[in-house]
Amino acid sequence: MTDNTRTYISEIKNIELLAKQVVEGFVTGMHQSPFHGFSVEFAEHKLYNKGESTRHIDWKLFAKTDKLYVKRYEEETNLRCHIIIDNSASMHYPKIAKPSISNLNKICFSSIASAVLMEVLKRQRDAVGLSIYSKSIEFYAPEKGNDAHRRLLLKKLDDLLSASPQKNTETYTVLHQIAEKLHRRSLIFLFTDMLQVEKNEEELFEALRHLKYNKHEVVLFHTYDGKLELDFNFDNSPKKFVDVETGAEINLYADSIKEGYQTEMKTYFKKLKTKCIQYKIEYVPVDINEGFQQVLTSYLINRNSFK
Repeated sequence: MTDNTRTYISEIKNIELLAKQVVEGFVTGMHQSPFHGFSVEFAEHKLYNKGESTRHIDWKLFAKTDKLYVKRYEEETNLRCHIIIDNSASMHYPKIAKPSISNLNKICFSSIASAVLMEVLKRQRDAVGLSIYSKSIEFYAPEKGNDAHRRLLLKKLDDLLSASPQKNTETYTVLHQIAEKLHRRSLIFLFTDMLQVEKNEEELFEALRHLKYNKHEVVLFHTYDGKLELDFNFDNSPKKFVDVETGAEINLYADSIKEGYQTEMKTYFKKLKTKCIQYKIEYVPVDINEGFQQVLTSYLINRNSFK
């Protein structure tokens, strides 16, 4: 992991506590980052802009930080965020006996990353909703900002850490259904590995474009295991590879196809990025071995530009 979460906790015993620790580590790092201008006290303060009234400046905080911050209040909530998680069989790769902060598969990473985003949204008094899908919508909750609602969502995310994978997925069908539920303009984060078997690739991108209906902004977190799924980092002993979506099997030596496999995957990633640019969707490749900073950084960029 490239962020500070490993020093905080080795086993995932409390997803809310872990999310808080990840956010605190990220905020600390912001002092040396390009995002130092964002409010360090997410929920309570925002940076003072020249020309604003000085009425709500927190002078005690100014004495500590030598920076001018303005106190924020409940009614300043102005962002609605909806998180969508792909719970298909491929998202449960690689298979792990017990998830820990240094040993995650894609679904566990997505669950924790979503909890991390929820922690930031909570601090900023923003509303959050959640959808989880495989072949159908498994869970849907609209955007709300109260504590009882957040606890419900955290429970669903915690359940995903030990959930059994679903075999079949129809991503394009389900994304259309979710899009129909999102009536008020929102910032949408979608966690998916984009590895489902689709009848028509164009239908999948049409579903992604449908998510932008009603002027929503969409961020696609393309979630993958860089060591195994991109670099194909397996030893060269004979292995049976099984497609977790279709059950198809093939026996081979990894080195015999490694170069060609890497080329195909890099081409596919490039194609995804190009398509997302075409449809004005923010494409963020997320390697589950690289920690959560990439997700939080993308959130800050997109929240700042969300008008």
